[in-house]
Amino acid sequence: MIFITGPLFSGKRTFAKALFDWSDGELLEHAVLDAQDLVKNEENLDALADRLAAHPVVIACEVGGGVVPLDTEERTNREKAGRLACLLAARAETVVRLCCGLPEVLKGELPCR
Repeated sequence: MIFITGPLFSGKRTFAKALFDWSDGELLEHAVLDAQDLVKNEENLDALADRLAAHPVVIACEVGGGVVPLDTEERTNREKAGRLACLLAARAETVVRLCCGLPEVLKGELPCR
C-alpha cells in the first residue's frame, strides 16, 4: 500500500492519478480518499488501519498543523486521525508527503512506470 499524506489541497489526488496513470474514476475505484474522516465513529483504529491497508493507495490530509479545535469531539477526532496516519504509515510499503504538489518520499520507493 502507498500512503499519501499532506496538507489540504496539496495535490495528493493529482499525484496518485499521475503515478498510476489513473482517471478520476479509477482513483475512486482503487484508492481510499480522505481516510482521516473515517475515524469519527471508529473505536478500533488498528482494525481500521488493517482494512485500509488492503487498498493499493490510501490518501489522508494532515490534521495536526492547524488551530486546535475548541470542541472536545473535534479534538478527539483530530487526535484519532493523527494516530490512524501513524498506523497507516507503519503498514505502508511507501509513504509520500505532498506539499505544494511536490512529493517527498518518507518511506520506501515509488513504483517504476
